[in-house]
Amino acid sequence: MFHVSGESFPAHKVILAARSPVFKAEFFGGMEERSSDSVEIKDMDAAVFRSMLHFIYTDMAPELEAAATMAQHLLAAADRLKQICECKLSGGIGIGTAATTLALAEQHHCSLLKAKCIEFITKSPETLDAVLATDGYAHLVASCPLVLAELLRAACGRKI
Repeated sequence: MFHVSGESFPAHKVILAARSPVFKAEFFGGMEERSSDSVEIKDMDAAVFRSMLHFIYTDMAPELEAAATMAQHLLAAADRLKQICECKLSGGIGIGTAATTLALAEQHHCSLLKAKCIEFITKSPETLDAVLATDGYAHLVASCPLVLAELLRAACGRKI
């Protein structure tokens, strides 16, 4: 259930997760906050959120030709939702999730989340070794090889 500007919007976690890797990580990843069935979205108009949910469920954008203002609000809403998800995912980074979360951050241009993942992975030699041993790291190598150079620079910069 999402709560936006005094209105409640029921939504299916499975559908949201199928349509968005960010929602998938939010609802089915290794985070403890996931147990909550309620998500509050602040600073967003309910009509804008309704349009965004409509897109998630139908893969059809609302009529935007006649409503440039709605398009502007939807762009801001998408950015706000991305920030909320990025913040939540940043709080749940662990050995088992760091590499896959870093790949997600790289693929979706989440600079805060990416920085938090790199910081976590390079915080100690033990953490780095543990992350390198995960299946998630193999996924990172296969899906985002360019981010490995950034990871190496960060590790060398910390002299671990």
